[in-house]
Amino acid sequence: MKKLKILYTIPNFDTAGSGKVLYDLAANLDKKKFEVHIACSHSRGTFFQEVEKLGFPIHLIETTCKPKPYLTILKRIKPYRDFIKKYQFDVVHSWHWSSDWTEVLGAKLGGAKFVYTKKAMTWGNIHWKIRSYLSDFIITINEEMKNYFPNKKQQKLIPLGLDTEYYSPEHFSKKTNSEKLNIITVANLVPVKGVELLIDAVLKLNNSNINLTVLGDDRSDYATELKQKVKELNKENQIRFLGKHNDVRPFLAKSDLYVIPTLNEGRKEGMPMALVEAMSMGVPVLGSNITGINFVLKDFKELLFEAKNSSELAQKIDLFYKKTTDEKTEISQKLRSYVIENFSMGKFISEHEKLYLSLVKK
Repeated sequence: MKKLKILYTIPNFDTAGSGKVLYDLAANLDKKKFEVHIACSHSRGTFFQEVEKLGFPIHLIETTCKPKPYLTILKRIKPYRDFIKKYQFDVVHSWHWSSDWTEVLGAKLGGAKFVYTKKAMTWGNIHWKIRSYLSDFIITINEEMKNYFPNKKQQKLIPLGLDTEYYSPEHFSKKTNSEKLNIITVANLVPVKGVELLIDAVLKLNNSNINLTVLGDDRSDYATELKQKVKELNKENQIRFLGKHNDVRPFLAKSDLYVIPTLNEGRKEGMPMALVEAMSMGVPVLGSNITGINFVLKDFKELLFEAKNSSELAQKIDLFYKKTTDEKTEISQKLRSYVIENFSMGKFISEHEKLYLSLVKK
């Protein structure tokens, strides 16, 4: 059987948060059935080097352009359309976060089927609707997203998948019992992530045995403000900012509790993979009760707290701190088992393979 040619598109592997998911998807597709190519706009970022190691063709090309002026749009998308025609891609699967619809237009004029994964909760403008109308299929990653496309039959909820063998506590030494409670959060430091709420909750507890580690890009003004606040309070030994790390597993392995405190403002969570990674690593979690987070934790409502409520979060942290070792271990095991059952890489890959094959048959 002739292999189907799949082109994955993404802005880059430096700032795009879904880069690891795309990496896992590309790496695990059945190589006997699919020929994988990847397109992105530049090669910056250390993770790009990991993607290169997969051995797939990587094309540094712009797949989008500004839609206006409309009279010249066909001329401006011609390089991308010709690129699609040249390589005769069967399916283009976009991981772009934006409402751009020039990419789908170029792909379809080039003769490919077009799929996009709706990753974020942004919605409402006409460009999203044009993009969705032109697409052959839409993949959603949480239950609320389905409501965005009431008239689109060609859509399906496929939660993001995780390599649970890679994200396994078995690769790391066991945590030693301690009176300390080591909390971790992983997020690029922008206001909507609500990291100041988590810091306030830790400070409210006034317990020197509770420590917080913050991982993520900390080059923003918001991050500078948070660091300055911690410094002024002389809490730098208790609250640490360690910057961005491609491999968060060693840090999760040393942690007792993962907290995702995203605010219910502006951009919401689609499906926060850092949360799923922590659960797969057997780290107990707490999360704000907003879209995306409450999808992942829908069977663990006791682990949710009201968004922006630092007092409730502090209470939840304190309750967890007072649990016995056996109680914490039970939570840890339940969360890892849940990820294996519901967000496994095998199911994720299988659903995508079936989708690609069905699109080309039509």
